[in-house]
Amino acid sequence: MAVTEAQNPLLGENTCGSLLKKLQEIWDEVGESDEQRDKMLLQLEQECLDVYKRKVEQAAKSRAQLLQALSDAKLELSTLLSALGEKSFAGIPENTSGTIKEQLAAIAPVLEQLWQQKEERIKEFSDVQSQIQQICGEIAGNLNLNDVSPAVDESDLSLKKLDEYQSELQELQKEKSERLHKVLEFVSTVHDLCAVLGMDFFSTATEVHPSLNDSTGVQSKSISNDTLARLAKTVLTLKEDKKQRLHKLQELASQLIDLWNLMDTHPEERRLFDHVTCNMSASVDEVTVPGALALDLIEQAEVEVERLDQLKASRMKEIAFKKQAELEEIFARAHIEVDPDAAREKIMALIDSGNIEPTELLADMDNQIAKAKEEALSRKDILDKVEKWMSACEEESWLEDYNRDENRYNASRGAHINLKRAEKARIMVNKIPALVDTLVAKTRAWEEDHGMSFTYDGVPLLAMLDEYAMLRHEREEEKRRMRDQKKHHEQRNTEQETIFGSRPSPARPVSSSKSGGPRANGGANATPNRRLSLNAHQNGNRSTSKDGKRENRLSAPVNYVAISKEDAASHVSGTEPIPASP
Repeated sequence: MAVTEAQNPLLGENTCGSLLKKLQEIWDEVGESDEQRDKMLLQLEQECLDVYKRKVEQAAKSRAQLLQALSDAKLELSTLLSALGEKSFAGIPENTSGTIKEQLAAIAPVLEQLWQQKEERIKEFSDVQSQIQQICGEIAGNLNLNDVSPAVDESDLSLKKLDEYQSELQELQKEKSERLHKVLEFVSTVHDLCAVLGMDFFSTATEVHPSLNDSTGVQSKSISNDTLARLAKTVLTLKEDKKQRLHKLQELASQLIDLWNLMDTHPEERRLFDHVTCNMSASVDEVTVPGALALDLIEQAEVEVERLDQLKASRMKEIAFKKQAELEEIFARAHIEVDPDAAREKIMALIDSGNIEPTELLADMDNQIAKAKEEALSRKDILDKVEKWMSACEEESWLEDYNRDENRYNASRGAHINLKRAEKARIMVNKIPALVDTLVAKTRAWEEDHGMSFTYDGVPLLAMLDEYAMLRHEREEEKRRMRDQKKHHEQRNTEQETIFGSRPSPARPVSSSKSGGPRANGGANATPNRRLSLNAHQNGNRSTSKDGKRENRLSAPVNYVAISKEDAASHVSGTEPIPASP
């Protein structure tokens, strides 16, 4: 065993050599034997070896621990890089030489940085996943999910995975924004509908979900599928309710207007219900005034209709006679002859008997009015042509009088106006035959369709037209006879000129025509006295107080064929006396 003589600063002067020397001195003094001394020295040497062995074992164990720590550090480094999705890291030492402690010292800062980066990444993942979980819970309507923090998968903390979560979060945020927009639209619609219907918006909204009241922030409102579905259902229910109420209110408004018109209600009393009648023709979407369809308003209108119905029953006769007057007016305009006195007596008898409800009687009269309007409409085309025919006949009569006027071409006041009228009258008169033919065809077609005779103020129109055609034929015959007579007179005058050598003075026939012209002799105007004799035969002495205008229109075709100026002159010459021989 080697013994060093160097002094150890920790042991002072006590070195192995000094201690061995002192031990020998003690042995010498004691008198130990050499054998005993060798034994003790061997024991001492063995104890030293044991100490060295323990130290070596401790050193080997420490080295093994350092190597394991280095291996764990490298493994952890690899794991962190993999979890963070990093292929390399700037701080990792490229050279693996050096002592174990040097290698550990080189890796330790890198591990610390990676651990810090991992913690930050875990926090980012946790934040993103928490937001995703929160939005998913809001959409699902399960807010209890937010009480549990989401578990972060630490094996994959790469930026790629983080981007995926962020993309998912953005999609969910977009969906949340769209859902929130829908919710706010639904809530706004519910608010407007409740205002129009006079309902409490707060109770209606909170019945769907407590978060939908106005006091809750926008971001705190429920956007779940269930909330959206219930909101949509509520909106549909309110819209249907609005539609039904508007229909009910419009029916009440129509009834009010009909009752007002029947009873001539004062405008001031009508204005009290302007809020009811203002939506008479409005569509569902056009009604936006708050309270316009409130239940109390509808009930108010119902009470008023009921009150007017009771008042109508007490004024039944007056209302019935008013409707009868309306019916008679329709018949009068359509030139349909009725017996108003008999109709009014029948109404009085029905009301006095009490065998019919007032509403049934009025409904029956409304039905009669509707049928009368329908019949009047079917007669309108023919009646328009009858009016044209009668107007043409009036112009024909005027034209005949105009042609008999010897001073019509004088430069008197209004002569040019009469001349223009005469030109138009001739055009109208020339159209009369075609107009009569059209009237006959249309009248026969109408009678075939309706299976009844077409009458004009009680007279069959075809009979009137047939009589007109007969009178026109007689008129033509009269014109032909007057032409023959004129020709005969002209021939006689020619013979007298041959015999006596002179013509009669034109002054005599002029004076003769003034004293006893066509009107006095009844030649040219014989037709007007005949008129439509069929009317008098069928109608007898008809009342003229109400139908005076109607009979005047029937008497319009006085002269159905105008006499030309030459025909009138020939008639005058035919009445002149033959002059005496000189």
